[in-house]
Amino acid sequence: MRSVCAAALLATAFGWNASARAADLGATTPAPAAVADWQFQATFYGWASGLNGTSGVRGLPPASIDISAGDVLKNLDGALMGAFSAQKGAWSFVGDLIYARLSGGTTVGRRDGFQAELDLTQVTASGLVGYRLPLGLPPTVELSATAGFRYQHIEADFDVASVDLPIGASTRGTQQWIDPTVGLMLHYDITEKWFVNVIADVGGFGVSSKITAQGFATLGYMWTPSISTAIGYRAIYTDYENDGFVYDLTQHGAFMSLAYHF
Repeated sequence: MRSVCAAALLATAFGWNASARAADLGATTPAPAAVADWQFQATFYGWASGLNGTSGVRGLPPASIDISAGDVLKNLDGALMGAFSAQKGAWSFVGDLIYARLSGGTTVGRRDGFQAELDLTQVTASGLVGYRLPLGLPPTVELSATAGFRYQHIEADFDVASVDLPIGASTRGTQQWIDPTVGLMLHYDITEKWFVNVIADVGGFGVSSKITAQGFATLGYMWTPSISTAIGYRAIYTDYENDGFVYDLTQHGAFMSLAYHF
């Protein structure tokens, strides 16, 4: 059942909130002369993440989860991750969308009695509004307060059929929730080419999740005025329960992005 379990948990491994800046998911800091102009950025990225914590369904006791990024990726059928941001003056606006489809199958029972198949689809959408804090920081440092949301939708189809007999069963379930978030994001230009982005937020507050939190840091490089890349590390924690569904997990791993600025 390892492949089925890994596929089942892969949906949660792609259920993450996304809101970062510069060559990550948001807008770069505009030059002083262009501070009144709109700055836009389109970003494609990948997150090789593992999953640790507990999860359960339909009132069963939550099971301990410990899955590496490699185990998760083995069951991935396809994914699309992207973000679009806009910035004008002290205001920043970031939107992010993730689509992931995954599946797994195995034979269970004695003498190859039953074939189990699991297909999962997850859509995650997030957005935030940020405002640069007037703290008198150096011009190479920008610190903004943020407020936003994270929405997650998980849909699963589970089928079990006899290998030798025309009998079987199937079930389908959906979980979805949305959380408000507040936090801070930092952009620091080390040089004209190198930069650092850091983001931290917390949310849920019992609206949907009991609590959810994110920590994120990347190191980026501007190859041209229009193209940048970044690498870093991201961790997301969510504690959510509803109708027997338990999601108390931390997702964490390496992050890579490619951004186009215009």
